[in-house]
Amino acid sequence: MSSGCLLAFVLTENAHESSDYQEESKSEMQINPSIPETNIISIFLTWKKKIKGEKCSSIMLREVSLAHRGVLFLDEMPEFSKSALEVLRQPLEDREVTLRRARAALTYPAEFMLICSMNPCPCGFFGYEEDRTCTCTPQQIRRYRSKISGPLLDRIDIHVEVPRVDYQTLSAEELGESSEAIRERVERARAAQRERFGGTSIRYNAAMPPSWIRRHCELDCASRSLLQQSFDTLGLSARAHDRILKVARTIADLAGSEKIQSVHVAEAIQYRSLDRKFWE
Repeated sequence: MSSGCLLAFVLTENAHESSDYQEESKSEMQINPSIPETNIISIFLTWKKKIKGEKCSSIMLREVSLAHRGVLFLDEMPEFSKSALEVLRQPLEDREVTLRRARAALTYPAEFMLICSMNPCPCGFFGYEEDRTCTCTPQQIRRYRSKISGPLLDRIDIHVEVPRVDYQTLSAEELGESSEAIRERVERARAAQRERFGGTSIRYNAAMPPSWIRRHCELDCASRSLLQQSFDTLGLSARAHDRILKVARTIADLAGSEKIQSVHVAEAIQYRSLDRKFWE
C-alpha cells in the first residue's frame, strides 16, 4: 500500500451505551463522516510513522471493545504496527479489554470475531506463478511477516490461503452453492449449539472452556491418531489442540453430524498449517 492510512472495519451489533466513550473514540480516531454510524463504524489508523507505540495500541484496544459481539476486520494486517497487533492477544483469550487512564481503569466486554487479510510479501507476488515475479528481498519478507508473532497467529483458529483465480473459473457458467443454502446450513448448526449449551452462558463452540471440550468433542480412535500425527509433524501448541477440537466440532455441526469424525478433524487441522508454511 502506498497511501498513509490503513482501513479497519468494525461490524458490531451493540455499540457501547456510554456516550462519553463513543465521543472520545470519535475524536481520536477520525471516523469517516461519509459512512453511516448504525452498525458499521469506519476507522482510519495511520502507519507506525504517524502513530507510534502506546498511542496506536490504545486505539486498537478501543476498536476491540467496539467490535463486541461483532466482527473486527484488519485489512493488510502486517501494515499495522507490531505493538498494535500484540494488544489483541489478551482480549482474544479473556473476551474483555481494560482501558487505563490517569485516574481510572475501565473494563469493557470484547467478545468479537477477528478476521484479517494479508499478502505473502510487501509486493504481493511471493509464490506467484506464471508471469509475475516477487521483487522483495528475503530481508523485506522476513520483516513484513515478523509483524505477526507466533503467539498471535496461534490464537487465530482458521488460516486460509487464497490462490489466484484463473479465467476459466471466473467465466464458468456453473454456479456455486447459493448464499441462502449456506445460511440455512449455518442456522441449523447454530440451533444445534444452542441446544447443546442450553441453560448456560455459552452460546457457541468457540466459547467452550477446556472441561466442556472434553465433554462435547470426543474423538474416535482414527481421529485421535490423526490428531497425534499432526502434532508430531507440525509441532502444534496446546492452545492449538483445543482450537482444532472446537473447529472440528463446528465442522461436524455444519455437516449435521452428532459425532466428530476423522474427516472433520482433518479439515480442522488443515486450517492450522499456514503458520508452518510461512513462519517456519
